[in-house]
Amino acid sequence: MIKSKVTTVGSSTGIILPKEILAKLRISKGDMVTFIETPNGVEISPYDPELEEEMTHARKVMNDYRNALKKLAE
Repeated sequence: MIKSKVTTVGSSTGIILPKEILAKLRISKGDMVTFIETPNGVEISPYDPELEEEMTHARKVMNDYRNALKKLAE
């Protein structure tokens, strides 16, 4: 178990994330995180639901135009 204290950061409140947690989440200073409510509490994740939706659309376009994109890449 890793603990962290809630502290004052300027005029806001924040949590200092230990290096071990940053490494596990693969995030660093300046990255955005998402807070997701789960039955067991709140999950902190580098996952961005909006980005995932955009990537889903991009994958569909890439799949629909696979041959044209392949020709352009040559």
